[in-house]
Amino acid sequence: TGSQTNAYTDFHHIVFYAACPTTTPRGNVPMLPMALDALCDVMEARVEPSRLEKERAAVLSEMTMVNTIEYRVECQILSTLHRENRLAKRFPIGKEKLIRSWQPADVKTWHRTHYRPDNVLLYIVGDVDPADAEKVIEDKFGHITAERQAAEIKLPELKEEASDLADAVVDATVKAKQSWHYPPVKHDWCIPSDSAEYRSLMEADKADGKTDYDIHLQKPYSLDEYVKFLDTDEVSNGFSLRPHIFRHELLQAFSLHLFAKRPVDPITDLPSFKRSLARRVALAALQIRLNVGGRSDDPAFTFVEFNQLDSAREGCAVCSLDLTAEPNRWKDAICKSLSEIRKLGKFGVTPGEMERYASALMTDAEQLAAQGDRISHGDQLAYLMETVANGHTFMSPEQSYEMTAKALSTMTLEEVNQAAKELCSHVTGIAGDEGGMSEGNVVAVACCPKTDDESGADFVDEKELVKCIKEACKIDVEPEEDVVVPYSLVPEDELNNAIEENPPKWLGGTFSDGTPDTAPDKLTRPFTLRRLENGIRVNVAQNPFESQRGHLRLVAPGGRDAEKSFGFKEGSMAVGARAMQEGGAFGPWTREQVELFCVDHLIMVEINCNEESLIMDFTFPTTNVGNVGFGENVKLGITGTEAVMQIVREVLVGFHWEEDALGRSKQSFRSAHESLQKNLEGKTTEMIMESMTQDDKRFLSIDTETVNAVTLDDAKNSVMSQLLPGELEISTSGDFDVKEVLELVLKYLGSIPADANSEFAMTKDEAANASFGTVPALKSPGEHIDLELSDSDPRAVSYVAGSAPNLWGYLADGTTVAERVSEADKKATDYDKQRRAHPLFANVALALVAEIVNRRLFSTVRERKQLTYDANFSFTGFERLKGGWFLVTVTASKENAQKALDACKETLETLRKSNPISPDNLESAKRVVLNRHEGELRTSSYWAMMMSGLQQESIPLKGPLSVTDFHAVVDAITVRDLQLTLETLGLDDKDLYTAIGKTVQPKGFVQDEIVKASPMAGMSRGGALMG
Repeated sequence: TGSQTNAYTDFHHIVFYAACPTTTPRGNVPMLPMALDALCDVMEARVEPSRLEKERAAVLSEMTMVNTIEYRVECQILSTLHRENRLAKRFPIGKEKLIRSWQPADVKTWHRTHYRPDNVLLYIVGDVDPADAEKVIEDKFGHITAERQAAEIKLPELKEEASDLADAVVDATVKAKQSWHYPPVKHDWCIPSDSAEYRSLMEADKADGKTDYDIHLQKPYSLDEYVKFLDTDEVSNGFSLRPHIFRHELLQAFSLHLFAKRPVDPITDLPSFKRSLARRVALAALQIRLNVGGRSDDPAFTFVEFNQLDSAREGCAVCSLDLTAEPNRWKDAICKSLSEIRKLGKFGVTPGEMERYASALMTDAEQLAAQGDRISHGDQLAYLMETVANGHTFMSPEQSYEMTAKALSTMTLEEVNQAAKELCSHVTGIAGDEGGMSEGNVVAVACCPKTDDESGADFVDEKELVKCIKEACKIDVEPEEDVVVPYSLVPEDELNNAIEENPPKWLGGTFSDGTPDTAPDKLTRPFTLRRLENGIRVNVAQNPFESQRGHLRLVAPGGRDAEKSFGFKEGSMAVGARAMQEGGAFGPWTREQVELFCVDHLIMVEINCNEESLIMDFTFPTTNVGNVGFGENVKLGITGTEAVMQIVREVLVGFHWEEDALGRSKQSFRSAHESLQKNLEGKTTEMIMESMTQDDKRFLSIDTETVNAVTLDDAKNSVMSQLLPGELEISTSGDFDVKEVLELVLKYLGSIPADANSEFAMTKDEAANASFGTVPALKSPGEHIDLELSDSDPRAVSYVAGSAPNLWGYLADGTTVAERVSEADKKATDYDKQRRAHPLFANVALALVAEIVNRRLFSTVRERKQLTYDANFSFTGFERLKGGWFLVTVTASKENAQKALDACKETLETLRKSNPISPDNLESAKRVVLNRHEGELRTSSYWAMMMSGLQQESIPLKGPLSVTDFHAVVDAITVRDLQLTLETLGLDDKDLYTAIGKTVQPKGFVQDEIVKASPMAGMSRGGALMG
């Protein structure tokens, strides 16, 4: 049926969900009763010993899988932020000792205690009749009662414990005082002490203390994590800064996470909604200042974000500053970011900023309203649950649009600046500024590499961190000045001159998959495919499902393969592509002006280089944006579609290559490569790729020495050599009028000279000798690799890899899947031969094979053998390079890593021989592939991806038929097709490449001792235990 069921666990609740069609594909039987049956089973779960063991193994495997350094950093952050309450000690994954020891009676008792009707919320979103839904709910759940569930609790002492817990929840938590949906916790707030909100919270806290139950877990317990308790630095009487340092050998960069906790402000009326919009305007202004202004010639940080979000799972709003920097630049990064925050708190936003970001909010609301009932049920459900949990009023997109227009039409600069003042009050409070915070707690968590040199610039401890934060908040700041942002990037007279010098003209589209040429003057469905006379291939499709939004993809074939085939300096293509992303100045405009133009027009740009292509992706609104004013006084800007065409034109003919952008690009590659050396999954994958490719640099990360050797001319010459009009293809899809888009393409891109960038082009001889290559042929026999990576925690990952076709069925030796299948099937009928000759045959067959293999891995390695939480099979998916690889990834405990690897190999082997693909396997895979395709067709990015390559000779089998015949080809695939396709993979045991990566504890590693009798941070003045 294409249905899905799953679950996830949070701090204080578990969510089970079922997603399904309204009726069965066959028989038209309503599916809501079936979905509710599945959820009802959750309420009445039988805790069978065999099932418990399966889930125990799965959870233990998941515990190992998620325990990456990123997860450990998140745990450090959350446990520090919430040190005054139980969230610091009760992470969703649970305690390993308990997971290993629980018996069926324990689990059943816990289940019956909490899975009661009075403790459950049921949400239903979809194409259902509410009255009918109520009847089905009553039918399915009406027999379940709290008394019935409680009758199965076998341990009487738990009932008294549960009663004490219930009293404590009502007595002293945000769950009781603010929202039943919040966890039962208390918070040390950071809000102005002269506010009515602060007085109300303090009075409520003083009224607590009716129970001695330690609901906030401030006492020491035997299962406590290894923690170092926080020191508190008093900034002023009642206002404190809590620092915490997390050092680890796997960390590569410095990061700072600065927090202030505030009560959620429920949005229930127009004034509260207006305050939330004012906060969003102020936050947007600061984020753009940090991102645009902060990216100087020598930027202090590599990432920075300031935000305030309502968090139902934590029961509070969290105002956060998150930044990363090079370890030796940590002080510069803190100074730059905190001074910008303080500047916003003191002086607010400029009139231009308010106008810009208020307009952006209006456009966002308009786009959402235009989506209407096209918004996915999953997105609607997530929004509904979060809104209800935080006590906000649920609004439809249309209602939200109306309220946004009403609120913004009367919003003043003073209101936005008041919101900015409140947002930044914890930083201005540290500085002692007027209006800054005078009571509360600010939490600062710094994560950094472990080092023995305490005198180095990269060393940080709590004392130095506090000192730096205080000094950063005292740096002199001046009000922000408005930047002049152009209305249009391409002046009209300049464009008219270009059209006069290079009159644009349409030509018909041509294809290599057998599709007849298209006419240059006709619109066709589902897409219009043409070429400009200058050589640029153009593919346009309308997609009404993403209202008022569009996506454009520009593809230049070449990528890292071109470094090899054209003889460019190694790494120059990838580093150059990133330098374009980091830059952005062109024509008479500075980078800052261009970036603000993109902000005004809600345009997102991403430039990447992979093994075979240079790809530029643009997302944009299709309506007029960059508007000024509201209602009858509005002055319209140009459409987002036209703005994107201007940017694409300027990237191709007016881009400025800048040394500082190259420097930022090189730094990002250096950081990525250095991080890879400390990442278990990444390093193991890199080693197996080195072995399979015989160290072919096209398929490996770019090392620091290679990056450092790339000059600006190297980057410029390699990238610009690919941006020749005759080699480019542009694919765009969105909620627009196709005819209007074609006119914009003709005007802006058709007037680009055919010889643009020809000074960077290869000579005819060089171009003749350069063509897309193949992946290296794998040496036989394969190889096994063992990797040990230093880490304090035990982890392991296993890989199985081998040769495979590319996405369109080409193997490294030049043969195709269709040819090999036909050669192997001596009994093939004429119809079989016809089906397999379709250019999409191999593409679809490989997608179905991947789906079936993944299901087999799940049922064998996880369900039957209980060796892992997750095993994944994937193809590399090259389109132009001939050949590729498959890769099976499985995480497991160190003890089970070899067993998991062997189980994956066994699964692949049995799929070929003793337990081949069945008709049921095929039908199930078809439903998944078709449903996924149908779902993704609703997104413009998927349309742009599908159309990219339709007119590229370097992908000979990809053409219009790959889109128009998709369903027919999927329906026609047989079990025999897939079994023979499976044999085109290098699955023989002797040809497999395998690897196991394991962590080993660092030499001299000593586990920290558990501290059981030190005061917790929450015990300071104003903390959770105040009473």
